[in-house]
This record gives sequence, structure tokens and C-alpha cells, in this order.
Amino acid sequence: MKLNVHERGDGGKLALLIHGGMSDHRTWHAVEAELVARGYRVLAPDLRGHGASPRGDYKPELLGDDLADTLPEGADLAIGHSLGGLALSLAVDRLRPGKAVYSDPGFTLDSVPAQALAFMRQMVATATEAGVRRMNPRWSDADVEAELAGFALFDPAFLDGVAGFAPDYLPAAPIVPSLVQLADPSFTVKPGAAAELAGRGFEIRTVTGAGHCIHRDDLPGFMSSLDGWI
Repeated sequence: MKLNVHERGDGGKLALLIHGGMSDHRTWHAVEAELVARGYRVLAPDLRGHGASPRGDYKPELLGDDLADTLPEGADLAIGHSLGGLALSLAVDRLRPGKAVYSDPGFTLDSVPAQALAFMRQMVATATEAGVRRMNPRWSDADVEAELAGFALFDPAFLDGVAGFAPDYLPAAPIVPSLVQLADPSFTVKPGAAAELAGRGFEIRTVTGAGHCIHRDDLPGFMSSLDGWI
């Protein structure tokens, strides 16, 4: 499936930014600005069922296929957040970026509480500006606006697909130089899984005090943790 792709910047380096579930490319607005200032051109797709991309069957392997079908091979950098990190890991062997960053990635979905999907469904259906601000007091006005815009275009049937995902998608090997960036604490990658990833050759860094959406909770911390990777 060909995805809708947002583009920003005209630098000589190329970065791919893959958003998490229930969001769309707009979640990356502040990271885009940081990367563009560092000489990158940014491509940020909307995953299937999100933003302006088509709807369809919802399986992790298909999300990876979509990225491989839509994005160019050989970018300098690829960053995937949460579900986008999982999708990136399933396409990295075909996309072959110079470096890959998995930001609090959805590698071990069995660690997500059973009631989380019901909560997510309710959150999308009833979201208000005040509610998003209350749940995410560290977010900027632009982050709140992007969250509401992403919810408005999200296909709730996607969550039915998530319920059928396998519990463990830990990558067997990095494929390309790879960083796993974790929230504090991470609810998608528990300490045992993080240790397993480190043993498989992934670098692990934690952004102290940041929630799951690290790039919105603590943009300076997010960028600092990428030292040597961008």
C-alpha cells in the first residue's frame, strides 16, 4: 500500500520519521524542525489507518510492507516511535537506512495492560483539548493540536487489529546500527526485554522522566539522547 507522505526541508541528508498509533505525521512537527535545522530533508508517512493514508487490513507485517513500498531505500536516518518503531523494524532490512532509532518501540506488546486498548478506544472517541492537556501537561499547544487532528483521522478499527498482534516482536539483530530509546519507565519494552536487545547488539538509552511520547514530553531530552545518531 502506498502511504500519504509529508515532506519538509531541502537539506542534503534524508530522515524518515514513522509515527506511533492513533497519531499521524504531525506528531513529529518539533522533531522535524530540529532535523531540518541540522541539514535534513524529512519524509514522514501516515501509517495505514492513520492520517490521509488508505485503510485496510491491520497487521504489523503489512505496516512494514507499506513503509518498504512507499519510502526510499538508503536514507541517512530513520526514527520510529511506538507502533512506528515496530513497523520500522519490520521494514529495516528493505529500507536500509544508515542508522535506525526505535523510540519506545512496540516490540513486546504483551507488556501492555489488557485494559489499554479499551482505554485507547474511549480516549479517541471522547478526546477534547482540555482532556489532552490534562493527560499531557508537558506538551506544547502544537502537540495538543496535532494529537486531536490525528485522532480525528484515525480508523478505530485499527485497534481491533492490534488486539490480534503477536506478543513478542523483539528483533533478532539490528540489521543497521540501531538505538532503542526508552521512556522512564517504558511500558512497551520492559527491563528484561531491554537487556535482551542490548545483548543482540542494540544500543539502549533511557530519557529520564519522559513518558511514552518522549519527543513530546521532553523534546530537549529526546534530541540529547540522539547525540551521535543524528
